[in-house]
Amino acid sequence: MKKIIPLCLLFITLCHSHGAAAHAVITDYSLKLTPIHANNPAQVELSFNSQIELGLSQVFLVSKGDKHQLLQADTGSKQGQIVVHIPPLAIGDYALRFKVFAADGHLTEDVIHFSVSE
Repeated sequence: MKKIIPLCLLFITLCHSHGAAAHAVITDYSLKLTPIHANNPAQVELSFNSQIELGLSQVFLVSKGDKHQLLQADTGSKQGQIVVHIPPLAIGDYALRFKVFAADGHLTEDVIHFSVSE
């Protein structure tokens, strides 16, 4: 009987920790296929493997000199998708830095680098 209790506790811990390991992982983004052209506003779609709590998430445009600008983002048409609104940009190198909360409460941070051309 004494051996059964620790085994049950181990089993419960392993089952519980499996669900707690989930994070919002980016699975796709529109910049792979659709580049941003200079001096035109654009939208970038970010797709995640989990539903996103948009109200708790942030997406920043990072430009030369490590300048961060908070961008507006909306819920996309698919589950786990957000649409980021990009202002008109000059030719150059940029990044999108995002902090998103999955519906299960886990925080994910990542950076996507991109270039703007004519």
